[in-house]
Amino acid sequence: MQSSPQKVNRRLFTQKHLIGIEDLSVDEINIILDLADYYADHLDEREFKPDILRGAIILTLFFEDSTRTRTSFEMAAKRLGADVVNMDVRTSSVNKGESLLDTIQTLHAMLRPDAIILRHNEFGAPKFVSTLVDCPVINAGDSWHEHPTQALLDALTLRRRFKKIDGLTIAICGDVAHSRVATSNMILLTRLGAQVHVVAPEALLPQKFPVPGIRTFGNMKDGLAGCDVVMMLRNQTERMQAGLVKSDSDFFREFGLTYEKLAFAKPGALVMHPGPMNREVEIAGDVADDPARSLILEQVRNGVPTRMAVMDILLKK
Repeated sequence: MQSSPQKVNRRLFTQKHLIGIEDLSVDEINIILDLADYYADHLDEREFKPDILRGAIILTLFFEDSTRTRTSFEMAAKRLGADVVNMDVRTSSVNKGESLLDTIQTLHAMLRPDAIILRHNEFGAPKFVSTLVDCPVINAGDSWHEHPTQALLDALTLRRRFKKIDGLTIAICGDVAHSRVATSNMILLTRLGAQVHVVAPEALLPQKFPVPGIRTFGNMKDGLAGCDVVMMLRNQTERMQAGLVKSDSDFFREFGLTYEKLAFAKPGALVMHPGPMNREVEIAGDVADDPARSLILEQVRNGVPTRMAVMDILLKK
C-alpha cells in the first residue's frame, strides 16, 4: 500500500470521469485505493485538512434520494477544501418539465463547476452528462447500471481488513438483478482476484452478469459455503415488478442473513451491507450490529476517504 499522495502514480490514471468500474484498469483501481487508504489513516485527525481543492466548486446533483452517499461526497469535498453546491432537484425546474440536457447546460453555465457528482434514475445518465461538460463527472449511481464509489469503498474496507482482495471468496446475496452496487462490485472484485458467489432467488438473478466467472446459487447454504465475506443487498422494491418477492417474512426465512445461515460460511466470516438496511428482511439486526463480524459501519466510514481520493485524482491530475 502507498504511504502518501506523492507516491501515487497519477500518470497511470487515464480517466477524465468516473462513470463505472468497467472503465477502470486494475492499476487505476489500485491508484484510487492506495490514496483512499492514506486518507482513511488520517480521517480522525480533525486538523488534517489538505485543502488541495481550495477554490474548486463541486456540484452535487441527485435525482434520487440518498442521504448517506450525498453526505459522504459533501464531507469528502469539504475535507479537501472545496466549495459544495447541493442542487435540490425537488425544488428545481426539473419539476416544471425541464430536460436533463437543459438542466446541466444551465447549471454549467451558471456555476462553471470543477466537478459534477450525479445520481440519476436513468441508465447511462452520467455518461450522457459527461459529453456536455468540460469537467469531471462522478457517477453516484445510475439506475441499476453502476455505483462505482460504493464498490471502491467496499474494496477499501476489505483491503484494510484482509490486507488483500486476491484469493477472497465473497458472496453477494439478495436482489442482485436490480442492484447497481452488485454490478460494480462483481466487476471490481473479480478484477482484483476474488471469487464471487451470487446468492438469490431465481426472480432476483440478472439475465446476464457483467463479467465471467460468477458462480450462482439458489440457496444460502450452498452459496455461503467457503466464503470469507457475505455482502447482503436490500430488495429494490422501487425498481422491481410487483410479486417478485412474495413477502418480507418469506424472503427473510429463505435468504435473510441470520447467525444460523452465517455459519454456512467460513468460521469468522465477515458481513457487509451497502445500506440502507431493512432489518429482518435481508439481514437480522443482531448480525448487522455484531462488532466482531459486521463491517457495515466501516463501510460507511470509508466512504469519505474513498470519495476524497476520487476527487483528488480527477481534479488534481
